[in-house]
Amino acid sequence: VNDLLEAELTAFLGYNPYARDGWNTGNSRNGAYFRKVDTQFGEIEIQVPRDRNGLFHQHTLPDYKQHADVLENMIIKLYSKGVTTREIADLIEKMYGSHYSPAQVSNISKQMISKVEAYHKRKLSDKFFCVYLDAAYVPLRRETFEREAVYIAIGIKPNGHKEVIDYCIVPNENIEVWTELLQSIKSRGLEQVELFLSDGVVGMKTALAKTYPQAHFQRCLVHVMRNICAKVRVEDCEAIMNEFKQIHQQPNKEAAIKVLHVFYDKWNRAYNHVIRNLKGIEPDLLVFYDYPKQI
Repeated sequence: VNDLLEAELTAFLGYNPYARDGWNTGNSRNGAYFRKVDTQFGEIEIQVPRDRNGLFHQHTLPDYKQHADVLENMIIKLYSKGVTTREIADLIEKMYGSHYSPAQVSNISKQMISKVEAYHKRKLSDKFFCVYLDAAYVPLRRETFEREAVYIAIGIKPNGHKEVIDYCIVPNENIEVWTELLQSIKSRGLEQVELFLSDGVVGMKTALAKTYPQAHFQRCLVHVMRNICAKVRVEDCEAIMNEFKQIHQQPNKEAAIKVLHVFYDKWNRAYNHVIRNLKGIEPDLLVFYDYPKQI
């Protein structure tokens, strides 16, 4: 969003930052102010650039609104790995076409296309302690309008800073795409990770072992709980969930193992298949207890 705003100011002024074309034009860049906007993915703080004469009026964000539905839908489509440069240009033309000349709209498109491509090729930091891997489904239009899987890798550094390492969009979730994404981020500089966290997509643990053999793996307990809920009676769901949550609220791993085994004993008769599956993934359920409580 910040890049789009900067590109829009460039189109308004008619010259790039620090370019000789801007000398003695009577107007110039004049810093920026910050504005918060709510999206369905959380609040973002954006940097809105200003011109010295106060004539620039941006069209990227809706006026006086704190929620930007159109903006976030556009950003999802714009930053899709599968979106072509022509589609990016079309999206930007719809946003700015009535405010700028065709040449200016074309220049904004060119700036954004290069930034999207550079994002997926940028050198990565090797300072991520743990990495979350998950796919979220969002509606996208290609030939038809369908929900597609956005593969997302989010890293957390030792100081707690969270960052989207990379993402890609493919119609369905499968381990081949995850393997390709993992190999890509490793080749770009993220050579070692202490802990990976993911759901139970088939083959994930094997793919991680091949790409990051020294990393540990923690199964996402939220996904585990969802899977359990889908396989038990509705009247038992609340009780099972409340008891399962106790497993990750213990002071140490030994206490958590005791609670887990009590859970097995209580529900094994009614839901033998559920307990059998849990026992099969038990080594991956409590890995986080191996780390200090702050982590």
